[in-house]
Amino acid sequence: MQNLPDENSKRFIAVLNKKVEPGRIMNALGHMTAGLAGNSVKTEDMCFLQYEDKNGGKHPNISHFPFIILKADNSNKIRTVRNECITRGIPFTDFTSTMTIGKSQEQMDATRATPEEELEYYGIVMFGETNILREFTGKFSLYQ
Repeated sequence: MQNLPDENSKRFIAVLNKKVEPGRIMNALGHMTAGLAGNSVKTEDMCFLQYEDKNGGKHPNISHFPFIILKADNSNKIRTVRNECITRGIPFTDFTSTMTIGKSQEQMDATRATPEEELEYYGIVMFGETNILREFTGKFSLYQ
């Protein structure tokens, strides 16, 4: 048996723009989650567990910590969360409408050509201490 940290001490939180249609928002969530995990220099902090079923089948890399999905009324609410993450040094990945245009190079060019204040945010995913994240995400309701 592993000695695991308190399950509620840290968490992943996604804040998604409720105005974006389901297929696009799920695609954005996938990209953001992969980006956050892929960019983390301390994946051990995310406490990925290796599950095994009775037949010995492996079910790898499931985080011990909760993954909470919240909804925001609009892009500006997500922008505010993003700014809090930057100010507080909290690891995050965000996704904007410019990231849905054509191929990757076109998406990067479109993002580069758009001032930040004009970006339409689809969502943001972050990881950190529960009590700190709740300070600025507690006002959002669960995404349903």
